[in-house]
Amino acid sequence: MEVTEDDPAYMIKFKGTLAADMEGRKEKTNITWLRVATALDPRFKDLKCLSKPDRAEVWGTVRALLREREMERPAQPDNQVTSAPPTKKPNLMLAHESSSDKEEDSTEQCLERYKAEPLTGIDDCPQEWWSTHEGAHSEMARLARKYLATPATSVPPERLFSLSGHVV
Repeated sequence: MEVTEDDPAYMIKFKGTLAADMEGRKEKTNITWLRVATALDPRFKDLKCLSKPDRAEVWGTVRALLREREMERPAQPDNQVTSAPPTKKPNLMLAHESSSDKEEDSTEQCLERYKAEPLTGIDDCPQEWWSTHEGAHSEMARLARKYLATPATSVPPERLFSLSGHVV
């Protein structure tokens, strides 16, 4: 998109207008949403399009979203009666981990299991992949449905190319 000496005046004007329009759209774009959706797409989860610090930031965001979802889940009711004899109850209480440690472990394990899965083919449907792998990654699948269900649209670029056709 660099202007060259060989460009006619209308092309210089077009390139300037296009660059300004694209820069204005960039400010309105939710980059975080797009990056999380890319991480949750099994075709692109390696995030090779991003630098290593940006990859770590995206996975940190996904981790935080998973923890939020765990916090939102309703707690198990305490009125469930266990069939274990009363003598074993104190031993079970001593061996029980804190809920925050358990949540952190399950979030980390869930995320690592997903990252260990092989990439899918470029022609594969990510929604179908999540549908078949929902049993192994239930929390991630819910998050993926939210982020991958956003419809892609090409209306603004189509308008821009149509406008450029009129300019030319």
